[in-house]
Amino acid sequence: MNFEPVIGLEVHAELLTQSKMFCGCAVVDSTTAEPNRHVCPVCTGQPGALPVVNRRAVEFAIRVGLALNCQIQPVNVFARKNYFYPDLPKGYQISQYELPLATHGWILIDAPAGAKKIRVRRVHLEEDTGKLFHVDSYSLVDFNRSGVPLLEIVSEPDLHSVEDVKAYATKLRTILRYLGVNNGDMEKGVIRFEANVSVRRAGTGELNTRTEIKNLNSFRAMVNGSAYEIERQSKIYEAGGRVEQETLGWNEATGKTVSQRSKEQAHDYRYFPEPDIPPLEIDPAWVEEIRAGLTELPDAKRERFLALGLSPYDAGVLVAERAVADYFDAAVGAGKGKGVEPKAIANWITSQLFGLLNESGQEIEASRVTPEKLVGLIGLVGSGIINNNTGKAVLAEMFGAGQSAEEIVQAKGLAQVSDEGAIAAAVAKVIADNPDQLALYLGGKEAVARWFFGQVMRGMGGKSNPAVVQKALDEKLAVLKKP
Repeated sequence: MNFEPVIGLEVHAELLTQSKMFCGCAVVDSTTAEPNRHVCPVCTGQPGALPVVNRRAVEFAIRVGLALNCQIQPVNVFARKNYFYPDLPKGYQISQYELPLATHGWILIDAPAGAKKIRVRRVHLEEDTGKLFHVDSYSLVDFNRSGVPLLEIVSEPDLHSVEDVKAYATKLRTILRYLGVNNGDMEKGVIRFEANVSVRRAGTGELNTRTEIKNLNSFRAMVNGSAYEIERQSKIYEAGGRVEQETLGWNEATGKTVSQRSKEQAHDYRYFPEPDIPPLEIDPAWVEEIRAGLTELPDAKRERFLALGLSPYDAGVLVAERAVADYFDAAVGAGKGKGVEPKAIANWITSQLFGLLNESGQEIEASRVTPEKLVGLIGLVGSGIINNNTGKAVLAEMFGAGQSAEEIVQAKGLAQVSDEGAIAAAVAKVIADNPDQLALYLGGKEAVARWFFGQVMRGMGGKSNPAVVQKALDEKLAVLKKP
């Protein structure tokens, strides 16, 4: 029996605000800050403390909602989500339920059959919890993270393969980074994914019992965890069993999902409106102001890059990170009027600069090779002043020293010899000095021509223009072949 996966993703993204969701405490890196130093009565749930909504967090949430093609709701309500856990000091989490900030959105992902629309059910604001540290027989709680603005993005169950899961998660992370609302650092937990997985008989529209997988803190974990759960549920149904609705944890070490608890329903949380926060009314004029200020998003940028003559692959690689796309844009701007084509710029970035960045661990925005300097190098190669191999060596030196290509080429005397007279003389000398090789060539061994080419290049120290050498050699050999 063939089974089809039905998967929805819940994404929790910490917002890059300076202060927390409902108080003035600073948002800090909870992996490095001293524990429990950025807290107050509000974010630790002290009696009588009243929350105040962070306007910047609401703006960021609207920004995301618009980027995901959502409808921004004119009135939305905060609610108390009631449950008990050591990292939740109030005994409830301030979230949104019946009236979220944004609904009915969608994004496009790349699928084997082409672009695929994935619907977004809702986008809502809530506060993050504290962070638990388990030590031997006891646990410690750091409340620095408690109250940090958190955006939850819930997809419809439109994902039907692990490839869909990865493509959707990757696209969503890219959009959040483009918008400047989240840095996408999965290792630090600032963006966290949970997958709701079920399977059904292929070709049917039924929705069966689903399980929720937590601890998916990498794209690899998302793919492997979802794949394992799809296989596990399929085997249960094949054996005539029943899948239990439960929350599972993904164990990277064992490569298996582990049951954590029975999956809660919404009514288990006893949602009710937060009495200390009035309904949030969103001014349509404010929404339009935010819309007007949105950055160019990955899909639009990709289409623009394709129009510049880039291949779909190169365009996709360049837009994957906003800093890379911005670097490319700056280089294209610097190359206008200098004969440096966008395709050449893309080739040098993806084939050469990326390698240097990966080896050094640098980000492109910190590179000493500025867009203007890269264009200068490409111009030298394109004009024949240096050849491609010399260009690669010059780029490596630019990357370390920060000098321009022109400075390095001049200081080291790397400029190619393009003088046709000098090159013709070098060709004639190599042929005259090697009569045996010439006899082989004239006897029909065409491959000897490549040997002559190599000898000329070597004799001129690798500085001669290959195209000019080839032309001179072809002309000389053609004359010698005439009866």
